[in-house]
Amino acid sequence: MEVKEKRDMTTVMVVDDSPTMRAMLTDMLQRNGLDVIEAEDGLAAKTMLESSCPDLVITDIVMPRMNGYELCRWVKNDLKDLNLPVIMCSTKGEAFDRHWGMKQGGDAYITKPFNPSEMLDLIRKLLKTKAES
Repeated sequence: MEVKEKRDMTTVMVVDDSPTMRAMLTDMLQRNGLDVIEAEDGLAAKTMLESSCPDLVITDIVMPRMNGYELCRWVKNDLKDLNLPVIMCSTKGEAFDRHWGMKQGGDAYITKPFNPSEMLDLIRKLLKTKAES
């Protein structure tokens, strides 16, 4: 078991209706020293975000009740003062899907299946940009 340094209490919210995908992402993030909170869809994420704020959100797009596009729009409009980075992570890999995700305010778009090191590099880059702003 790896020991986390006290200074690294960065929290990432993983929003995906697939328990398997949530578990895979959570495991990867925790092994890399990040705390993780999970939500099964956009509506559950919204409820959680109203009471506590992670440092970054990774959201699937196709989910019941509130999809990732809607969640991203809500985060970028209602929580804009928090400067919360949002990574759209979906099997929807067409150019239009990427374009639409970024139009909703997404900070990055990555398609499933993704390369874990690419995802971690992207998270580090977005957290660094957030810290500098």
